[in-house]
Order: sequence, then C-alpha cells, then structure tokens
Amino acid sequence: MRVVVTGGAGFIGGTIIPMLLDKGHHVVVLDRLMYGAHALIPYFIHPSFSFFEVDVRDRDALAPHLAKADVVIHLAALVGYPLCKKLPQEAVDVNVGGAKNVLDLTPTSTRMIYASTGSNYGEVQGICTEDTPLNPLSLYGRTKTEAEMMFLNRENSVSLRFATAFGLAPRLRLDLMLNDFTWQAIHQRYLVVYEKHFRRTFIHVRDIARAIVHVVDPDVCHGHKVFNVGHESLNYTKEDIVLLLQKRLDFLVHFAAIGSDADKRDYEVDYSRIRSTGFSITVNIEDGLQELIDGLGLIRMKNPYSNV
Repeated sequence: MRVVVTGGAGFIGGTIIPMLLDKGHHVVVLDRLMYGAHALIPYFIHPSFSFFEVDVRDRDALAPHLAKADVVIHLAALVGYPLCKKLPQEAVDVNVGGAKNVLDLTPTSTRMIYASTGSNYGEVQGICTEDTPLNPLSLYGRTKTEAEMMFLNRENSVSLRFATAFGLAPRLRLDLMLNDFTWQAIHQRYLVVYEKHFRRTFIHVRDIARAIVHVVDPDVCHGHKVFNVGHESLNYTKEDIVLLLQKRLDFLVHFAAIGSDADKRDYEVDYSRIRSTGFSITVNIEDGLQELIDGLGLIRMKNPYSNV
C-alpha cells in the first residue's frame, strides 16, 4: 500500500518508517523539516521510500500527495505544552488547520490514522477510559482534542491517544519527561521535581510506532475509532521515576514543596481496549530507562561560553 506519513521526519516518524518499509509498503514522508532531515537519511536508498518537503498548512503542496494515498498517518503537529505555549498561533494553525487540510484533501476511501495524546484528558479523578470526558488543560491538549474530533467524525479513521512518550529515536527529544529526567541526572547530576505525586503512564517510542502499524488494518479495531495506547504496568508518579533512576545513577534530587509544574496532567488510564485487538507493549520501564542511561550518556553538548 501507499502510506503517506505527515511529520515523518520527527520523533515517531523516524521510528515508524522502517517498520512500514519492512511490511512492504511504499512510504511517502511529508515534512517541513522544522528539526532537520537526520531521521530520514538512512531511507533514501530504499526503492519504496519517497520524501517531499511539504508544510501541512500548504493545501496546494499537500493535495497531489494525499490524492493517491491508501493510508494516511497524520503525525505533523507542534507537540508538547512548552512548544505550543511558545508559538500559540502556529500551534493552532498547524495542529488544527493542518489537520483540517489533511482531512479535506484525502479521498474518503483512504484509511486515516491520527496520532492523538493522553493530554486530552487533563487532570482526571479515577481511571480514564476512551469514554472519559476530555478536559484538556493546555493549548497543546486543546488543539489536539479539536483535531481529534474532526478525525473521529470521518469514516475509516482511528485516533490513538498515546501515553507519555519516552525513549531514543533517530530524531531525539530531550523535552519528554523521562528523557529529560535521565539527561539531567546524568549530565547535571541534580534534579528539581515539582508535584512529585503527579501520575502518568509512559510508552516507548517503538511501541507507539508498532501501535500505528497495528491499526493500519481496520479489521483489528473491531469497529472502535479511538484507543488509549499504553499499558497499566508503565503507570508511575514522578517520584517513582526518580527513585528508579537513583537505583542506577548517582545524583541529587529536590522534591520542591513550593512551586508547581505548568503542565498539570495527572491521570491513570485503562488500556484494555487496545489489548483486546491483540496489541501489547514490548518495552518495559526497566529496559527503557537503561536504554536512556546508555544512550544519553554518550551525547555531550559543550557550552560554547565555558572554558571547562
């Protein structure tokens, strides 16, 4: 099949491309290269890989690539609370306007997969299921929720609400909570944690990519259009994560009693629906943290204004 991946040069895109190629699909990546093309370099030799520098806000540039797609995986977005806060108008234009362009320009027969987020739930008492009312607290959550509603109103589409991502990928992200905590513990050897009791579920980027590939086949979804994607075994508080890191690394931590985390997400999620389709995660917290420690320990960034 011809699979178009918007935002395919990003954190998830660089991980999913080889999985799709291994399945025999022709992969077309559309990306404006906000973070460069490094994640794509290994795939240009592959005869079933194509790349086009396209911004999802540009309808004329999008149209010819979407017209022939059998499957569209929509990853393109400004991702995360901090980035959307920094670029609020661009966040709306890309996350909502770009999603609308993709929907408008894709044939109705094309399978559509939307990469959504658990941020849509916000702060929730109890355990979230796919039927829990959405209560996004940040601009990021609100734009992703608005776009998700558009996808869910379309036939032959599915939305995946991912747990908090972590792990190493060709386009590395250090802003993700587990990645950030590990980086600081290794290189700064000091960590300040606000609201240590806040709880989230985590999922490795490889399992995110595997879940997307899994639902390319609509038959596995059993008629459902939205799935929480993660696993209850990866549900931890911030304090839990710090304590796991302290078993492996020597660093100081300050659990701040004053101050707050601007990202107020605090929730626990049920993942039984995605499991009922035959999907299960492959990376647990122990292996995932060790990967981060091993990999991030090799990445060194020199302060250009330091003599040391």
